[in-house]
Amino acid sequence: MAKINEDLNREREKCSFNVKELTILMDGGPEKTKERKERENFMISKRDTYAGIPEDYLSYKEQYEKAVKKSVIVFGLVRRLQEEGKTTIHNYRDVLGNLLRASDVSTGFPLALHYIMFMPAIINQGTDEQTARWLPRAWDCNIIGSYAQTELGHGTFIRGLETTATYDPITKEFVLNSPTLTSYKWWGGGLGQTANYSIVVAQLYTKGECLGVHSFIVQVRDEETHMPLPGIKIGDIGSKLALNGINNGFLGFNNYRVPRNQMLMKHAQVLEDGTYVKSRNPKLNYGAMVFVRVVIAFDMANYLSKAATISVRYSAVRRQCQSKAGEQESQVLDYLTQQHKLLPAVAACYALKITANKLWDTFNTVNEELLAGNLQRLPEIHALACCLKAISTYDTATFIETCRLACGGHGYMHSSNLPTTYSSAVAACTYEGDNTVLLLQTARFLAKTWQEIDNETGKLTPTVEYLKTTKSKGFSHKWLNTTDNIVYGFEVVSMRKIASCVQNMQKRVASGMTFEDAWNMSSIQLVAAAEAHCRVIILSTFNSEIKELTKTTSPELKRVLSQLVDLYSVYWALEKLSDLLQYTTINHEDVDGLRSWYEDLLTQLRPNAVGLVDAFDLKDEMLNSTLGSYDGRAYERLMEAALKSPLNSEPVNHTFHKYLKPFMRGKL
Repeated sequence: MAKINEDLNREREKCSFNVKELTILMDGGPEKTKERKERENFMISKRDTYAGIPEDYLSYKEQYEKAVKKSVIVFGLVRRLQEEGKTTIHNYRDVLGNLLRASDVSTGFPLALHYIMFMPAIINQGTDEQTARWLPRAWDCNIIGSYAQTELGHGTFIRGLETTATYDPITKEFVLNSPTLTSYKWWGGGLGQTANYSIVVAQLYTKGECLGVHSFIVQVRDEETHMPLPGIKIGDIGSKLALNGINNGFLGFNNYRVPRNQMLMKHAQVLEDGTYVKSRNPKLNYGAMVFVRVVIAFDMANYLSKAATISVRYSAVRRQCQSKAGEQESQVLDYLTQQHKLLPAVAACYALKITANKLWDTFNTVNEELLAGNLQRLPEIHALACCLKAISTYDTATFIETCRLACGGHGYMHSSNLPTTYSSAVAACTYEGDNTVLLLQTARFLAKTWQEIDNETGKLTPTVEYLKTTKSKGFSHKWLNTTDNIVYGFEVVSMRKIASCVQNMQKRVASGMTFEDAWNMSSIQLVAAAEAHCRVIILSTFNSEIKELTKTTSPELKRVLSQLVDLYSVYWALEKLSDLLQYTTINHEDVDGLRSWYEDLLTQLRPNAVGLVDAFDLKDEMLNSTLGSYDGRAYERLMEAALKSPLNSEPVNHTFHKYLKPFMRGKL
């Protein structure tokens, strides 16, 4: 094992808490830690089977082919765990999360959507008979599925999708068509060359009537030859900013027929004679979307933990400038400005992971209630998943970019893995729902909730109960610089922003404006209100969950985690100061106190910065970074990576003789 950098050694020696204790706490117990490590070690042990030229130097086609090879290895482990009884359909989110965290996902996995959307769609929208028929084949990967909803011309506006599925009662089949260029399905992960089946979302027509979008299981390639089936036009959409191994595809139909029983009919049905039986609640189809947004929230915590680990370790190793003449150059991490860049990102890792865990628990609770026929919390969980997906992806992308910038020029190198981590995370701001649109969906739920808040017979669902409390209490007391008070301040901000939006829309409608125009004119405020609500959810969850979790931890760990919660809360209070000044009693003296508190927290957490990222327990093979390795050999690794460049395979490139030399001699 290589010698560990002396600065990193000192950082670990002065850490005030037990790193392993924190790792186990965040994993959910020693057994969970053991299971995670086993899966990660297995994945790492398989890396030699697809090692070779760094992916940055591969062609687009080569990146895809390597991604397929990696996918088979990664998801082959899922199959092995199934056979050993170590994973089931009920816990495979955890298994997938562990595997994807441990594997090299720089270009993405073309099989990922099979697990993340294809199977959840069957589970949430299929009848018992359909689930019994399709899920075992999908679970065993006898078939590979994608999910085709977005079209070339429509993404966010699902009701505007143009693909049609017209029922033919004579043959008892649906006839699928792509009537326009803009109706071609676009972006489906693995759809280009990998999947042979897909969930297809199309406008349902039966008995001459359009009944809106519904989902169908559609075979797109032959199971033996993998050739596209007659009536199918399918292919890859081309190179993107990142994730070029995912194999996003396009899909078009020309009078392509699928049997009636391949429309997913758990909630709505088309009978053999073409009679339509509508769903008792159209929102029951939210299940698959909520699931994938929960997965995204966990993904964001993983991406950010990698960026934070890389940048904190490198900042401990990197020395630059002398604080005082004659002294050794200072560790970059000793500068308060660097701590300001990195420590809020570290805190955000913990906040997002804890909030994602809470969202997952809430999702499972609501699912059980749905099965029992209780639909009360369905709009709430949809609104919650929408805003958490939007805020977690935006915050993660922003914090990762801050981490990259904090690493200076070396952070711009692909070998640091920060550019790849950023480009992978920023993609999530768009896929599975544009963030602005998702926040507006949350805002719609909040506006409706606010209009019913004074209904004495109705009880608010858990995540919006604070609206009634803050409405009755307001914020008339003197501001206190405490985390609990900051959380309450954000609750008041959220409540008053929602109230203001509803009031402004009502005024606009009363003045003669249509509701749609009033909504559009209020949309900037509505997005801000939804964000404020999500800040409440994350801040309050982080605060309350850490209080609960640290009841049984060591005093040292409790102290550090409490400081982390305080830092996260004060950071966002300062970031959203204008809101607090507008809606609470905070004054300039309180703000001065907040800033001093924030600086003190940075200083208090500084000795534990490396310990806090070490607790993420990310092995070097998972970080895949020259800057963030456990041993701190950043400069040696940078040189090793540079020497792998294909341009260094020969001392003189042929372009010198072909172009440069003639040009320099005036002959070109």
